[in-house]
Amino acid sequence: MEQKKRALGRGLEQLFDTEVLDFNSFESNILESASVDDIKQINLSEIRSNPYQPRKTFNQEALEELAESIKSYGVFQPIIVKKSIKGYDLVAGERRVKASRLAGLETIPAIVKDFSDEMMREIALLENLQRENLTAIELAWAYKGIIDSLHITQDELANKLGKSRSSVTNTLGLLRLPNSVQNMILDGKLSMGHARELSKLEDNDKIVEYAKEIVNNNLSVRDIESMSKDNDIKKKNPINRVSRENEYSYIERELKEVFGTKVKVGNKKIEISFNNNNDLDRILEIMNIKFD
Repeated sequence: MEQKKRALGRGLEQLFDTEVLDFNSFESNILESASVDDIKQINLSEIRSNPYQPRKTFNQEALEELAESIKSYGVFQPIIVKKSIKGYDLVAGERRVKASRLAGLETIPAIVKDFSDEMMREIALLENLQRENLTAIELAWAYKGIIDSLHITQDELANKLGKSRSSVTNTLGLLRLPNSVQNMILDGKLSMGHARELSKLEDNDKIVEYAKEIVNNNLSVRDIESMSKDNDIKKKNPINRVSRENEYSYIERELKEVFGTKVKVGNKKIEISFNNNNDLDRILEIMNIKFD
């Protein structure tokens, strides 16, 4: 029994034991170790979404494009599921399932694996972190889920994700925002920059008020910074800055969140810092720059 369990969890163990979390390696291990007999056609009607799936919204246009591709060429990569009491629980491949339904398919190729509920939660979180752009709130839920599941610190999570500690901390801080504001972020009405600036404020009523103004008047992040300064709004854990902010400070903060590293803007140039070649590769991947 122990040997069987170890074999089934080989990809998952490798996923979490590595220094950097990589969902692609996990899924590749499952696919490469699967034989032709392991891939089965199962009814889409028997598949239910992973209950631990952090993503609540999907890009409809992207799903329709994938559906058209599936109509023409079929589903190339099997999904991964686990057998449940009634049908199957989806482990990985929710976009393929949704797009296949849009394409009018009745079945989909799948690999059935024996994962525990805890494993399913961890896999779903990591798949979405590395496969699609989550909203800021969904990202915060995913970060918290991984920290709670793996019992790791924010520093450890930042290292595993190749992010800065401040980026992880700022994202988790969004979970302290009022629920109505979190819903605005979830619906895509507020950007990560807006959300981060609002999370610095202490007065929840002001946070809600500013959030509504952002949506109604299409305010920028810089507008919110100016409003909070002009109205002398109290902020959480204020930081005494030694250097004066320049006119590009808000852009530097935005880019720092995107790249997870120090960014300097000035003198008509942008400087992006990196620690080593792996860090550089990570940044280039974010910029969608690839070299043969």
